[in-house]
Amino acid sequence: MKHLVAKAVPRQLIVLLAAIFLAGLPSPAQTFTVLHSFVYSDGANPYAGLIMDAVGNLYGTTLEGGSAGYGTVFKIDTSNQLTVLHSFAISDGAYPYAGLIMDAADNLYGTTYQGGSSGVGTIFKLDTSNNLTVLHSFAGYDGAYPHAGLIRDAAGNLYGTTYEGGSAEYGTIVKLDSSNNLTVLHSFVHADVSRPEAGLIMDAAGNLYGTTSSGDGTVFKLDTSNNLTFHAFTYSDGSDPVAGLIMDVAGNLYGTTYAGGSAGYGTVFKLDISDNLTVLHSFAISDGADLVAGVIRDAAGNLYGTTNAGGSAGYGTVFKIDTSNNLTVLHSFMSSDGAYPTASLVMDAAGNLYGTTQQGGGDCGCGVVFELSH
Repeated sequence: MKHLVAKAVPRQLIVLLAAIFLAGLPSPAQTFTVLHSFVYSDGANPYAGLIMDAVGNLYGTTLEGGSAGYGTVFKIDTSNQLTVLHSFAISDGAYPYAGLIMDAADNLYGTTYQGGSSGVGTIFKLDTSNNLTVLHSFAGYDGAYPHAGLIRDAAGNLYGTTYEGGSAEYGTIVKLDSSNNLTVLHSFVHADVSRPEAGLIMDAAGNLYGTTSSGDGTVFKLDTSNNLTFHAFTYSDGSDPVAGLIMDVAGNLYGTTYAGGSAGYGTVFKLDISDNLTVLHSFAISDGADLVAGVIRDAAGNLYGTTNAGGSAGYGTVFKIDTSNNLTVLHSFMSSDGAYPTASLVMDAAGNLYGTTQQGGGDCGCGVVFELSH
């Protein structure tokens, strides 16, 4: 089984040993709560983040576990009760790395990394009666191994990326219309501008933005005529962006890199509309390392995210970067309360943060869903 999770693992032992000698940054008053520890039968190793509906229920995916071991779609209600909405069974998909999106009728949409009719991944819909429909099975020429989730436009079209496949096997950008017809908008053809692991965002004009992780990585834009332009990273300002982007009202982009920066442990960056990149923070183990997840932004312009390693115990952190680019570690994971988060956060109207960790938690060590409140 091909897993991209291993990408984040090799440096973790080094980071853990180094963290023993480094004190974590002091945290402000926060209340950290494990809402659910996975036990394999209800899912294991959630790689993706969560979404929240209008009443506060959380929805997500697990990479593995469930009744067949190929991953699940789950819901956690406001009483913290978890329900497995679907267990994947290869034929309808397997190993969902990506999270979910929800339409106005509360139907859920996502991707699986493997499974489907050709074994190289699917796009699926899960309706409110928990009936799963495979909307598209990838076949290689149109993409393979989608690692990222989807976005949806006002007309109901879905957009996403695949890590491999396409005309040169370096991945694709795809559109699935409301009649389930798939169009390859772009096939990556250059080894140094390829392998998108993250999903897309769309601006008001319909342009798409994302990242590629090959080489030192890029931030790219695909315009409405399917012309692709990109910004290439140099190691000093970040390397290997595996997470997606967010955009502010002025059109500036924000994201993370897994490696690079002044200490080599990853960065948070801003790319303005003139293609000028600013490193907002370079990580240094004590405050986190190896960023697999992207950031979110509150109404005041503060950024929040997770690191896959580092912190006071080496198992990763939750952090905040304020508008003066000061970083605060909000939580350092201790394994018992979660370990190695790979997902972005979601924030409710009160400013509470919710997320997942890929490992840690109870006896299974299969990961957790957590809340960080104030």
